[in-house]
Amino acid sequence: MNKQEIARIAAETALEFYKKEQERQNKLKRDRRLRNTKMLLRNYRKFKIHCGSNVQELEELKDPDSFEYLDTDDLAIEAIIKNKERTAAMVRYIDRMLEIYQILSEKSKPEDLRRFKIIYDLYIADDEKNVEELSECHKINKRSIYRDINKACEALSSLLFGVDGMRLIS
Repeated sequence: MNKQEIARIAAETALEFYKKEQERQNKLKRDRRLRNTKMLLRNYRKFKIHCGSNVQELEELKDPDSFEYLDTDDLAIEAIIKNKERTAAMVRYIDRMLEIYQILSEKSKPEDLRRFKIIYDLYIADDEKNVEELSECHKINKRSIYRDINKACEALSSLLFGVDGMRLIS
């Protein structure tokens, strides 16, 4: 083997390794977005409760006299205020993306609307349902419920994360 052949083989091997590493990184990104979407949905009701009392709490936190007896750092109070504001903004954003997802689902195939209804009943609705109840309600088996949840989360991820979320579907 001469030097040119060795260099060519080394370059091909390096290129192959680079492509595999890129694919692995892209898969991690997709998995992270999907995991984040599911985490947001699982915690949605907690976020809503948290935001329900935010208006009054934010006013109290912004009042400098309300903490005069505590030895608190202004930065800590500002961090709490920013956290509450970010949570409220995130809930509003999720609500808007859910509205868009519902509209798209209603205009699409019946199974897309079913998927929306499943995640709505499972994570969003005040009257929470479990997988067994959803299975009976939609007259499909539990495994199909889990598949529908995954498909719905993929579609919702594309709305929540924009162009990056679209890569989940491909």
